[in-house]
Parts: sequence; structure tokens; C-alpha cells
Amino acid sequence: MPSRHHDIADDLRHQITTGRIKPGERLPSEVGLAARYKVSTVTLRRALAVLQGEGLVEKIHGKGNYVRRPRPKTMYVGGWGTLDPWTAAEPTLRITVRSTTVPASVRLTTLLKVPTGSPLAEYTCLSLGQRTPHGLARIYIPRDLAPAGVIDDDSVYREGVTRFAVLGPSPATVRETVCARSPTPHEASALRIGPTTAVLAITRIATDSTGRVVEAALLAFPGDRVDAVFTAHHVLDERQT
Repeated sequence: MPSRHHDIADDLRHQITTGRIKPGERLPSEVGLAARYKVSTVTLRRALAVLQGEGLVEKIHGKGNYVRRPRPKTMYVGGWGTLDPWTAAEPTLRITVRSTTVPASVRLTTLLKVPTGSPLAEYTCLSLGQRTPHGLARIYIPRDLAPAGVIDDDSVYREGVTRFAVLGPSPATVRETVCARSPTPHEASALRIGPTTAVLAITRIATDSTGRVVEAALLAFPGDRVDAVFTAHHVLDERQT
């Protein structure tokens, strides 16, 4: 059976989603809410922690708990990594890119099908809208396939396009694996989210016509700041023509 703090979280969530408690509105004090629900402050804080983890409530130190205003969202379009600014409330979305050369780790060896330690071009991309992070990408390309003039170890530059697109040679196929999970410590820090906030994680593998993997991308988006669209294309069977 649901515990008492989940019952309280359900009731507060209903009040928030139906508009009885407005975005930006301060909730009653924790002591006041505990008295209202006839529970201890410990139980009440557990209920608030559930809503904080869902992104509905945020606690501001010294001020109290507030209903979070809806986060501006952007859209990830599967296949090519477009971040569509027209779907975001902040059309000035920009991406900062840091590039360097790294040896292939065990995981990257598996994804890129290269020997362990092989040199890879690494691009760490962070999308920002008015200083609010919308997504993080770590893109890896075999060093010999890196775009000419782009890799400059430890360089930092801004890219004017709003996408986490395939950076290497044009691929013949792109395969994406998607899951929802907790952020890594690095992702939580870069995206400025709590450890309990779910992220949409996408592993994208791009392959050329010979079957060579030309890029592996590890993408992470805060679950409350992105929508993702994946389109299936129907291939006509020759027997149907």
C-alpha cells in the first residue's frame, strides 16, 4: 500500500496540476503542512522530496518551497540530433563546444569498434538558453575522421547552430538507444540538476556505407526540458511494386 508521504505528494501534485496552487506560488511552511496533514515534519519533507524530484517543487534556502514555473523546452529530433529552437521558449539557444583528443576507453572501444587506446576526437557540447542548460553531448569520432581545422586540443568555441548533429562524415545509418535514468555526477553538475532528476539519455551510433562506425555520441537531457521525436520511415518492398 502507498505510504503516507506518497498520499501527501499525490494530493499536492493534484493541487499543482489543476492550478489550485499556481506556478511561482509559495507553499505553506513545512510545519504548517505537517499540521494540516497530521504527520511529522520528517514525513512531510519526504513528500516534498518526491515533488522536488519530479521538478514540480523547488526549495529555496531561507525562503521555503515554491511551485516551479514550467521549464522552457526544446525538441530533439532523432537521427540527426537537431535541437529545434522553434519548439523552445528561448529561441536564442546556443551550444558551447570544447574539443580535445582522448584515448579510447573500454566503453568507447565497444561503441566505435576500435582498439583500446586509439586516438579519438572528443567534443563536449553544452546547449544553453539564457544560461540555462538544456542538454549535454559527448561526441567521439576516430581521430583520422575528425573535421579538418576543428580539433585544437583544449580549445573552446561557440557554434552558431542549435543542434547536436553528426559531426563526422555523412553516415549511411544512425542507430539510437534511448532510456530514462538518473544523471551521473558530471551530468548533474553540467546540467545544474539534482541527483534524483531523471535525464533522457541517448546513445547514438553513426555508421558509413562500409559498416565503419564514424561517430559515437552520448547525449543527456533533463527530462523536464526536452521533448524527443523519432520518425519511422516506411520502406517499400520491391515485391509490392
